[in-house]
Amino acid sequence: MEAVENAIEVKNLSAWFGDHQVLKEITMGIRRNSVTSVMGPSGCGKSTFIRCLNRMHELTPGFRTTGEVLFDGRNVLSEEVDPVLLRRKVGMVFQQPNPFPRMSVYDNVAVGLRFNGKRSRAEIADTVEKSFRMAALWDEVKDHLDRMGPSLSGGQQQRLCIARALAVEPEVLLMDEPCSALDPVSTGKIEELIEDLSDRYTIVVVTHNMQQAARISDSVAFFLLGELIEMDKSAKIFTNPADKRTEEYITGRFG
Repeated sequence: MEAVENAIEVKNLSAWFGDHQVLKEITMGIRRNSVTSVMGPSGCGKSTFIRCLNRMHELTPGFRTTGEVLFDGRNVLSEEVDPVLLRRKVGMVFQQPNPFPRMSVYDNVAVGLRFNGKRSRAEIADTVEKSFRMAALWDEVKDHLDRMGPSLSGGQQQRLCIARALAVEPEVLLMDEPCSALDPVSTGKIEELIEDLSDRYTIVVVTHNMQQAARISDSVAFFLLGELIEMDKSAKIFTNPADKRTEEYITGRFG
């Protein structure tokens, strides 16, 4: 059977905040054009892990890493890699929707294109509409593009943030508990969107919701106390995990 190409290879990744080690020798592959969920109890290193993938923790005082995160054949943790350029290719959607407060719905998505040197208004307009459509938001905002971003509902704001991330044409989309602040209807829309986008993007989702991980994921990585305990196909993790600790977490014995 032919091996599936990985978009990201993580090798012996460890991370510290000061003297406190939060990740311990993580080694795993993230498959291209698939959804990988990272789950585990609070404080197990999930969010720290995905923020290492595009160096979001870089400006945190006392934070450091060892090991490698290979993307496009390069170790993104190297000082030779420009983190700004990296984040164009490895985008991020956060737990709380964070539209730019003094920008319109349209400008929230267009701002990255202008910053990255898109030349014509027509090109920007086409890309903005395409991004809204990919984020399943166009029909809801097309007549209100001049409204301020924060005036949208919570679920719409999160899809606006997804559209903003998609506009600069990333290859990987990182999502840190993107539904935890949303109502069930908005959560369902985000989950459908994740499934639709996985044909074109590599998506990594941090979630504390095991049912959500089962619904949306091709693969699941279970973290505990900074360690990767187990990673496998979603169906295998939830029906026949290899490690007893995974089984105990899934069955609610801790977490």
